[in-house]
Amino acid sequence: MAAAQQDPAGSVRVDSWIWCVRLTKTRSLAAAACRAGHVRVNGERVKPAQAVRPGDEVRLHHAGRERVVVVSKVLNKRVGAAVAADCFVDNSPPPPPREEILALGLRDRGAGRPTKRDRRELERLRLHGSARPGGN
Repeated sequence: MAAAQQDPAGSVRVDSWIWCVRLTKTRSLAAAACRAGHVRVNGERVKPAQAVRPGDEVRLHHAGRERVVVVSKVLNKRVGAAVAADCFVDNSPPPPPREEILALGLRDRGAGRPTKRDRRELERLRLHGSARPGGN
């Protein structure tokens, strides 16, 4: 059955492939990530219609984490998680420990509203995992 779902041409749209192998929850989220520049194929930013082939490296920045995967099979239909895991090789760095994620951006109770500078530092912490003191 999995052979029937493979694309005979050997390539498929990158947004569709990201959704098919369950790296994003919906295809529209995958397309939005491509349009926002969060998806790179072989080091190049791509549009949602860019074709991917076996052997391509796909980098996806999604949900505060970078996923680095190498395409091993091309699919054009969404498949189960067990089959999807066979369609790529995951070279992503390990996710940060849960304690670090929860500790980011906590403020003392009663500290009042954050200033514009505080807010920017909190956003930088949430997006990148660490902030550089003293600005950029």
